[in-house]
Amino acid sequence: QVTLRAGVELNARRVNQYTLTLRAACPGEDEVEERLFVHVTGGQVLHCDTPFTSAGGDVVQVLADVVPRTPLYAVLLQPLGGLMVSDSSLGACSLQKREQPWRQRNFSCGGEGQRFPSPSSLQFRLRNRDTPLTLTHRGLVLAPDNGFDPSKDTQTFRLEIEVMDRHGHNCSGAVTVEVLPSRLPRVTFPEPHRSVTVIEGIGPWEVVTQVHASGENVRYAILAPVAPTLFTIDEVTGEIRSTRRLEVACAHLLIQAYNALHPADHATAMVNVTVQRTDRWAPRCVPAIFVSQVPETVSPGSTLVTLKCTDSTGTDECLHYALEGPPTSRSHFCMEGPRLKVNTTLDYDSDAMAAMGFQFTATIVVTVGEQPKQSTRVPVLVTVTPVNEFRPACPNSATFTMPETAAFGSVVGRVAGTDRDYPPDSLEYSLERESGPAQPFSIDSRTGEIRVVGPLNSQQQKSYRLVVQLTDTRNDLDLAKRHSRLCDVSVRLQAVPDQVPVCTPEVQELWITAGSPGSRQPVTRLACHSSPDGATLTYTITGGNEDGRFRLEGNTIFYLPNDQVEPRTFVLLVEVRGGSGALRHSTVVALVVHVTPWSTPVSPSTTTQHTTLQKEPLIVTQTEAVWHPPAWFVAVLTISGTLLLATLGCTARSLLCR
Repeated sequence: QVTLRAGVELNARRVNQYTLTLRAACPGEDEVEERLFVHVTGGQVLHCDTPFTSAGGDVVQVLADVVPRTPLYAVLLQPLGGLMVSDSSLGACSLQKREQPWRQRNFSCGGEGQRFPSPSSLQFRLRNRDTPLTLTHRGLVLAPDNGFDPSKDTQTFRLEIEVMDRHGHNCSGAVTVEVLPSRLPRVTFPEPHRSVTVIEGIGPWEVVTQVHASGENVRYAILAPVAPTLFTIDEVTGEIRSTRRLEVACAHLLIQAYNALHPADHATAMVNVTVQRTDRWAPRCVPAIFVSQVPETVSPGSTLVTLKCTDSTGTDECLHYALEGPPTSRSHFCMEGPRLKVNTTLDYDSDAMAAMGFQFTATIVVTVGEQPKQSTRVPVLVTVTPVNEFRPACPNSATFTMPETAAFGSVVGRVAGTDRDYPPDSLEYSLERESGPAQPFSIDSRTGEIRVVGPLNSQQQKSYRLVVQLTDTRNDLDLAKRHSRLCDVSVRLQAVPDQVPVCTPEVQELWITAGSPGSRQPVTRLACHSSPDGATLTYTITGGNEDGRFRLEGNTIFYLPNDQVEPRTFVLLVEVRGGSGALRHSTVVALVVHVTPWSTPVSPSTTTQHTTLQKEPLIVTQTEAVWHPPAWFVAVLTISGTLLLATLGCTARSLLCR
């Protein structure tokens, strides 16, 4: 017995007959060879077209606001054009796609002389169950029963569908449904919180208030309390009505607005309804005024005070708290029920805080209802105190250059430290080591200026390393909390070459009259200078002062008179020396001093001895300017004068004769 199976798909249009040669041999017998003829006739087969059967499958896109159980995709039966023949007894089926309000996949079956199977003869089955979509027995893919969630972004669902006929033949494919965000407006409450106050005695079914939500197909419902006893809401209009005669009470209603076609699109609002008496008192609060100091490091969300307020009924269930005041106060603080909390960081180290005087003022308004409105106001004053948070910072560059000839008190430079705490840069400066020969500098504790307080010599030491301590001040409420930092400062000495002193003039001739013996008479002051300016000069008389009549004090020369009676001339040589160290430069100034003796008058009662002082002759030369005109000029001048006189005489005579 031989069983024959097809190894590949048979196609009557390509090959309709196969000739097979079979050879068989039994043990001990001859081999037998026979020919077998296989005829392939046309028939029907179940076949699914692309892209349904492709690796990625077909794709359909819908909006998230599609109505629940809306057909999104369909697999339908459709006749094929032309003849399809197969070795199967079923006809050939293919999928056709056409765009409709939803997407359809039409597949058909056909064959030579065969009838098409009806859709009821096919079975549709989902291979994966992890999807909210539904596949019907007629091949329709439906939206979820509750619709898609419009609050989510793009959602993707993949369905693997298998199609089977009554003979067990099947084909399969995949469909990916992409749910795009809804283009319709979401359901929202413009006013998510509302407080309503009504007077007691309102009858049943009267309108207390009305809520409104924006969106499409909006409906309203009361979520809490689950079984309301005092109020009900109109599902369409949002009107809240009383269910009976109202007495003094306070109710909190949680209202939900939703899209009737897409219940997942919803929003909630809280409505507080207060039923009050006509003679209601204003709330009473403790404390009645709040004054506090808080450090700038207080964390947002911290509670500064919790008010204890009650209404006329002695309860606090229907009280409403609000914060009023300048925008800066309302931005830095907020009310959470009866609690005043810090909303944002209170930064003391800012110009804006300094402009407000580091204080916030506000008012907490506690109200009960709105008809009529009864309120109590609690003033609030919050002072922000500083906290020393940051350490001082050293300057980026702290290297100075100073000439070695700098005078005492000269400014070397300024150490500009910084501190981010308020007030900014409030620092004290000090040197880690005291001033002395090894550190001839001092620093101003307030400004940070470094000054020279000792001699400098680049040959002995070319640079100095100073350690400056920066200490902040007045940056914390506790003055003992201070931060400091050590900064390195370098001072480099610049060598200045010494030069010969210059005196003006270099030679002087002076005349003096000697004073009384024993006195001290100034002669002259030498005007000398050295380079650089300010260098110290020394003066020494090196010649002409053999009898010690002259003395130097600084750059001033004094004469010490004696009882000499004769005039005398001295020629003094003064050496002026400048510079420091081993190499010093000097110059010599010559002074010619003529001293006239001092004479003392004699009393008449004593014997007078006249002494004639021999005086040296004094030659005085006087030059006068004389003009000697030439002879011709004298002759012309004489003739002109004679003629003028003759003319004047004639004129006078004529006048007298008349």
